[in-house]
Amino acid sequence: MSDAVLFDARADGIAVITLNRPEARNALGKDIRAGLFAAWDRFERDSQLRVAILTGSGDKAFCAGGDLKEMTELGLQVPPRDMFPVPGDNIELTKPTIAAVNGVAFAGGWMIAQACDLCVASSHAQFAVTEVRVGRSSPWAAPLIHMIPQRIMMEILLTGKPISAQRAYEIGLVNRLTEPDALMATALALAGEILANRLHGIRKGRISMREVRRPHVVLFTKKFPGGEPERIVLKGRPYIARDVLAGLHRQPRARVTDFRIDVVEPIDPVGKPTDVIFS
Repeated sequence: MSDAVLFDARADGIAVITLNRPEARNALGKDIRAGLFAAWDRFERDSQLRVAILTGSGDKAFCAGGDLKEMTELGLQVPPRDMFPVPGDNIELTKPTIAAVNGVAFAGGWMIAQACDLCVASSHAQFAVTEVRVGRSSPWAAPLIHMIPQRIMMEILLTGKPISAQRAYEIGLVNRLTEPDALMATALALAGEILANRLHGIRKGRISMREVRRPHVVLFTKKFPGGEPERIVLKGRPYIARDVLAGLHRQPRARVTDFRIDVVEPIDPVGKPTDVIFS
């Protein structure tokens, strides 16, 4: 693992993962992305480590988002799904994670903090989904709808303006708010509270929450007048699948005369190729 991401495997079962490019505001450049992929893999594989804390070096930035210079050179409007290491999406973790946000968490920085199970923030931290300001989309922000009220989420997405750590705490994005010099102590204390519980119970608790947001496969059959039934595979959230299929059913009968849901089952978070993808 390079020095772009530091990994501290503590004797108490806590892994502290630190983004270590403060001169670049810990932006998600190639070296940090590679280091994070390696760090999450090491954490998951080490049976002695039970909780991970993700933080950033310095006191100005947790992570300022993607490396804009790199993205411009590559001509990326929407980065490919496997570009950034995101637990619960393209990385499967069975153990709890805590984001310790020590400064700005903008765009991709918000994304990787959001992907952690819990969040502790310094009082001077700020959060923003800034893609709207540069004409890019932010599909990674979709899970926010499970975390904060819809109208607040809409304002954040449409204005691109940062919110304070205090505001993030008020709307439920942050679990604990602390002074800057007490950030790591607070995160470690929260990790200690988790470690005081049985491992099996911790995993069951995570599964019960993660399963709500986990992609599902929905197989259904639609039939057009005079045609043969056609089986379609959708990938997405179960409740959205129901809405999509209900929408098909409400279409004029000249287009769709019947459909039937056959199977609804969880899939690997990394996913498999499907005919239609929605989220």
